[in-house]
Amino acid sequence: MYGTPHIVSDVMTHTVAAVGSQAGFKEIVQLMQDWQISALPVIEGEGRVVGVVSEADLLPKEELRDDPDVAYLQLRKPVDVAKADALRAGDLMSSPAVTIRADATLAEAARVMAREGVKRMPVVDDAGLLAGVVSRADLLKVFLRGDDKIAEEVRRETVSYLFPPPSAIQVEVHDGVATLTGVIHDTAMVPIAARLVRSVEGVVDVQFDLAHKTATQRETAE
Repeated sequence: MYGTPHIVSDVMTHTVAAVGSQAGFKEIVQLMQDWQISALPVIEGEGRVVGVVSEADLLPKEELRDDPDVAYLQLRKPVDVAKADALRAGDLMSSPAVTIRADATLAEAARVMAREGVKRMPVVDDAGLLAGVVSRADLLKVFLRGDDKIAEEVRRETVSYLFPPPSAIQVEVHDGVATLTGVIHDTAMVPIAARLVRSVEGVVDVQFDLAHKTATQRETAE
């Protein structure tokens, strides 16, 4: 009964810059500058993602510029010391890469980003080959959906199933906030409706203004 959820391939950037493991330090910096990005997937073979090199991986080298002896003592992790001396992507990258499948839902991608503390992730296909990149900003694109489209999906995928006639439920969406109004005959459906409406891509919140008509009231009215 659910509408097709938006998946990573719907919002990701399909044309991306990447480097091989032998790419040099300056080449990496230049690509980041040219593409206005903060990280690059590192690939091998036909496009298998083996790591990610980010600005954070490059900064240890800059930390050594003023006084290398002091800077080495201040680099807190052995890996940072190694990266300060590294010249190639294979030595600079963080590996294994945090990746996401192209068919993963946006909610899955958001959870991985939050858990791993990353701002962007390589997107891979079934074979583990690079298919694109998804960022935090990409995941937020769902909140740009028009209110009319959200309302139509709520009516089709939630209201028509949970509140069939003789229930009379209207759906309005304003700035992503969905409001359901009308008369219902089973209040047990309200928490379920709330969960389903919130699962619709682009919904910011859900509100209810519902009246409950009991069986006795319906019989009296008839």
